[in-house]
Amino acid sequence: MASMARELLGQESVTATLERITASAIELVDGCDAAGILVLHGQQVESLAPTHQMVIDSDRLQERLGQGPCFDAARLSTGERVFRIADLTGEQQRWPAYAPQARELGVGSMMGFLLYTDDEDLGALNLYSRQPGAFTEVSELAGWLLASHAAVAFSAARTHAQMEQAVATRHMIGEAMGILMGSHHLTEDQAFDVLRRYSQQTNTKLRDVAQQVCKKGGLA
Repeated sequence: MASMARELLGQESVTATLERITASAIELVDGCDAAGILVLHGQQVESLAPTHQMVIDSDRLQERLGQGPCFDAARLSTGERVFRIADLTGEQQRWPAYAPQARELGVGSMMGFLLYTDDEDLGALNLYSRQPGAFTEVSELAGWLLASHAAVAFSAARTHAQMEQAVATRHMIGEAMGILMGSHHLTEDQAFDVLRRYSQQTNTKLRDVAQQVCKKGGLA
């Protein structure tokens, strides 16, 4: 688990980090046949790093129905950070519409873990087994430890990606200002003001305006 944590923090991108998280779930958690990360955007579901089509199908089903264990686990407001459904082939009063259709997808049992740091709600890591009763308390402990490490790695990777994007945006804006300064004999402040006013007038992000200038050599 310690070496896995170091490996997660060493990934080069958010996507690579998430793919390593879900692959590690299959490797480290007994009974896990498939894994994925579900992120909620309002009522819309995004499936990240799924290891199997069953994960995607389950996420889409929960989005369509507006109910399901993964759907609930990704909501911090519910107060639940872990769920374990030992046998999805039996009657599930909590998710009466989801459970029978999940069985048709081949899901026998499930676990889910809220991915979080102290100040962020990052969605849920969800583990699937084709067999009922596949997940035990030991499985749950392993999944919880993985999710704890994963949340930190996910947050770190996302922060790093945001910083890289900010640096790239600043560089692009600077390049666009240089183009305008050279072609229209503007000062640095004047060139930035041109970009800013065009952004406001066209309701276009400043980064996209700068990208246009860099590609076309101007705003025309």
